[in-house]
Amino acid sequence: MSTDIASTTNTDFYLMDELLTKEERAIRQKVRHFCDTEIIPIINDYWERAEFPFELIPKLAQLNLAGGSIKGYGCPGMSAVAAGLIGLELARGDASICTFYGVHSGLAMSSIAMLGSEEQKQRWLPAMARMEKIGAFGLTEPNHGSDAVALETRAHRDGDSYVLNGSKRWIGNASFADVIIIWARDDDGKVGGFLVEKGTPGFEPTVMKGKVAKRAVWQADITLTDVRIPAENRLAHSHSFKDTSSVLTATRSGVAWEAVGHAVAAYEIALKYAQERVQFGKALVNFQIIQDKLAKMLANVTSMQLLSLRLGQLQEEGKMTAAMASLAKMNNARLAREVVADAREMLGGNGILLEYHIARHHADIEAVFTYEGTDTIQSLIVGRDITGVQAFSSR
Repeated sequence: MSTDIASTTNTDFYLMDELLTKEERAIRQKVRHFCDTEIIPIINDYWERAEFPFELIPKLAQLNLAGGSIKGYGCPGMSAVAAGLIGLELARGDASICTFYGVHSGLAMSSIAMLGSEEQKQRWLPAMARMEKIGAFGLTEPNHGSDAVALETRAHRDGDSYVLNGSKRWIGNASFADVIIIWARDDDGKVGGFLVEKGTPGFEPTVMKGKVAKRAVWQADITLTDVRIPAENRLAHSHSFKDTSSVLTATRSGVAWEAVGHAVAAYEIALKYAQERVQFGKALVNFQIIQDKLAKMLANVTSMQLLSLRLGQLQEEGKMTAAMASLAKMNNARLAREVVADAREMLGGNGILLEYHIARHHADIEAVFTYEGTDTIQSLIVGRDITGVQAFSSR
């Protein structure tokens, strides 16, 4: 039985393609082809060894995607929908590569584009767009995951410098990134983003071990001990956690798209398997229970696609709210988790073998369900919007 999952399966059941522009379709197809030819054939070995495939960075750079919807500075300036489709297709290929790209192109580059000075943008964004310089985003701390606003990392002003002390956890790309945006509180208690360059004394990243999801992307624990950076390395327009949240809202929509990618991959794998796997004298697709599962999986995939498309349109029009982004992330991560679990079950014992790919998605979707705000946190953000009452702490 073939374990090649390069897709010929039609998952566009409601003809979403017809609602995309020619450019958006071309970008989606370019990334899908890249995943089928460059990522999927090699990624299982890297995932199993928990090693990052550095060989893919120059190949990914050649696609000219980094920077997504950022306009100018060598960035592609594509639509929000096109940027979302990149996340979908990369996740369909592999979540680790999707996270690497999302941290660099989304969180790091967006922080600089949204909050940086003109000089900061000119210095970093063109090289990051070419992927000659890689970025990371250091917000989460060991004692503050969902409660991210409770930052303990401090940035003390000392003459024409800031001195950073504290620790960070789960920081993707940080062990090799050229610039890491560290979020910290200044002497006045205000939150700011601080550009820490690779090799700065006192900045110590350590790759985390023992992960059972997204194993091929490296997240780091970071210790900051008297890390001295020029004062001009503070993102010029970062003065409060609201500024941080503006970046997170903009990128949270990307996680919603990523969840769709996992669901699409799972559905494609399950359908192909059911068409080829013979049990009790006939292919699995002949059994009612299999058709029932496939139909419900496709319904979830389709609803997720359409929700994400509309969210992307609203983002492009400047109408997307934090609650809208949270609802999409909450909904899509939950439904993707369900689709992936059904697909893994359909493959039986083969579903836990990496060669069939679904085991990797089954593990990785747990990270998607949790990061950039857990399911519960997203629901509380939506709940606050519905009721006008905040049910969790705010500082």
